[in-house]
Amino acid sequence: MADEVGLDLVEIAPEANPPVCKIMDFGKYKYEVAQKAREARQNQTHIVVKEVRLTPKIETHDYVTKRNQVEKFLKGGDKVKVTMKFRGREQTRPEMGYKLLQRLAEDVAEFAFVEFAPKQEGRNMTMVLGPTKKKTEAVAEAKAARKAKADAAAETTDGA
Repeated sequence: MADEVGLDLVEIAPEANPPVCKIMDFGKYKYEVAQKAREARQNQTHIVVKEVRLTPKIETHDYVTKRNQVEKFLKGGDKVKVTMKFRGREQTRPEMGYKLLQRLAEDVAEFAFVEFAPKQEGRNMTMVLGPTKKKTEAVAEAKAARKAKADAAAETTDGA
C-alpha cells in the first residue's frame, strides 16, 4: 500500500502484538524533527560567567571602573565571578577583602543578587553574583533600545 501511494512504511511500535506501522513520508518527518530541535536550540540561553579581579588596595577610581564593568555584565544577563587576589602580607587581612566584596555587592544590588557569598580559597577570595534579569529579557531590552536609537537617528536625518 505504501509503494502504491509513493510513501514509506514506518514501524512505530515493534514490541506491540501485532506490530504497529504507519504509512508516511519518512524524509519529511526527519526534516520536521530536525527543524523542531534546531528551534529549541535557538531558544536556549547560554549562561556565561564573566570574571572580574580585584585587590584589597584598589584605588577609588579603579574600583568604580570595575563596578561599572560588573554592572555591564549583569545588565547583559551574565553571571559575574568576582575574585579578590591577596598578595604578600595582604593575606593576613582577609577581612579587608571581605568588606570590599560586600561593598561591591551592595553597590550592584539593584542588578544582582549574591549567588555564592565570599569564600577564601588559598590566596583568592571569590564571590559569584547572579543577574536579577534573565538573559532573554536583557537581550530583548538591548534590542529594543538599539531599535529606538536607530529610529531616533533616522528621524533626525529625515528632518535635516
